[in-house]
Amino acid sequence: MTVAPTADVDERAEIGAGTRIWHLAQIREGATIGRDCNIGRGAYVGPGVVLGDNCKLQNHALVYEPARLGDGVFVGPAAVLTNDEYPRAVTPDGRLKTGDDWTAVGVTVGAGASIGARAVCVAPVAVGRWALVAAGAVVTKDVPDFALVVGVPARRVGWVGRAGRPLTAEDDGVWVCPETGEKYTEHDGVLTPR
Repeated sequence: MTVAPTADVDERAEIGAGTRIWHLAQIREGATIGRDCNIGRGAYVGPGVVLGDNCKLQNHALVYEPARLGDGVFVGPAAVLTNDEYPRAVTPDGRLKTGDDWTAVGVTVGAGASIGARAVCVAPVAVGRWALVAAGAVVTKDVPDFALVVGVPARRVGWVGRAGRPLTAEDDGVWVCPETGEKYTEHDGVLTPR
């Protein structure tokens, strides 16, 4: 494990072997970060957040509790995974809210998925395995495995394979990765490897 001297890593966080935490990153109490992860400059990992192995949080990515990220997840620069369905600084009577005044809800990101730069995932949503959320997208609904979503609000515009490249349609619901040649089958809005 490598931790920059200017990073703030709580002693109650669990950090896997080979993980690198860079300048000004903050890892809060109870966070669990897997092996061989890369936590970029100024990234934030909230209390109790779980990252799998081989995850990459780019500079200034913000991952709020209780998010759960699978193995091999990429979170781009300045992307945000939120945790408050009804954000307010104060209660209806005007009192400053405390942790007892709300219930955190999390974003779940499946293995191999990527969240683009400055994208926002509004909790509670799930981003499926190997899905790709385009830069600047705002995810307000669950994203299926292998889906390519863009826009505000995010909508599916295609499929991607494990290489992250948009798939090419063939006959009868078959999709092919132009990089690997791997084939997938689409049935009722669900894509599965063949």
